[in-house]
Amino acid sequence: MIRFECDYAEGAHPQILERLVQTNFEQTKGYGEDEYCESARNIIRRLCKNESADIHFLVGGTQTNTTVIASILRPHQGVISAATGHINVHETGAIEATGHKVLALPTDNGKLTAEQIEQAYTEHWNDANHEHVVQPGMVYISNPTEGGTIYTRQELQVLSDVCRKNNLPLFMDGARIGYGLAAENNTLTLPDIAEMCDVFYIGGTKVGALFGEAVVITNDTLKKDFRYLIKQRGGMLAKGRLLGIQFETLLGDGLYFEISRHAVQMAMMIRNTFRAKGFSFLCESPTNQQFPVLTKEQIKKLSQKYAFELWTKIDDNQAAVRFCTSWATHEEDVQALIKDIENL
Repeated sequence: MIRFECDYAEGAHPQILERLVQTNFEQTKGYGEDEYCESARNIIRRLCKNESADIHFLVGGTQTNTTVIASILRPHQGVISAATGHINVHETGAIEATGHKVLALPTDNGKLTAEQIEQAYTEHWNDANHEHVVQPGMVYISNPTEGGTIYTRQELQVLSDVCRKNNLPLFMDGARIGYGLAAENNTLTLPDIAEMCDVFYIGGTKVGALFGEAVVITNDTLKKDFRYLIKQRGGMLAKGRLLGIQFETLLGDGLYFEISRHAVQMAMMIRNTFRAKGFSFLCESPTNQQFPVLTKEQIKKLSQKYAFELWTKIDDNQAAVRFCTSWATHEEDVQALIKDIENL
């Protein structure tokens, strides 16, 4: 079985494994206070062109989302998200379990707009009974989105502007940020994201690491006591250097961006083959996730050899599926899939 259902099926990039073995018997301080974590922090600050950013390393995406969101919101507040946002549809109510409601807004392409944020904020405060409903306290987005779409620099700028106008911290889930930055026609950079978002994270789990996410906090008011909250929510890894070493290896010489480009290139080969055969797509994704619409018979045929995800039903005979490439996808596997697509 050739697997295309996610971008975390493989272990870690060999350079990370080599580095972990090389440093295995070194003794360091724990809880992320070692020299490797500090080196990784400095690399991230340089890449973001922000020397004052606070950098924290956590283990996984859900843990990161819950910790960041709970650190920002007061008890009566909720987080605005796209209805398709990861925190709304794929984290088992983790945000609600921290005592905060996800305020979901409809979207056709996974992206929130500045107009939606403005409207949601204004409608809350114009409601005579606003004290009886959850108050919008921050905004959550992801880049790429659950549908593989990405924000342009202009879109993120206006979104950031309206959030700051209304004192709503903007948090970007960057679990797949490498694939977004590597996407064709992408106009965002890490310094742009660091400038426009109050907090975001650089995903490692889905982009070459064994595990790990690097939280970047640029808003000074959100920095205070964040380590206390990491510890409280079980996110402070005793052997913190395991995270620092991975991000130092991925980001130190551009490996992260190189392997992200590879994943996107593989996805584009798959996308272009489906397009050439006349297939439609659920959405136009320039990243490592592709969502062609197939018939039941076509899904059954491809499922004999490939693992991919059923995404959403279109009608009684068709469904959108997801083919997801990764930093480690083999081109020969993609070529095999291409041949079978051409024979559908």
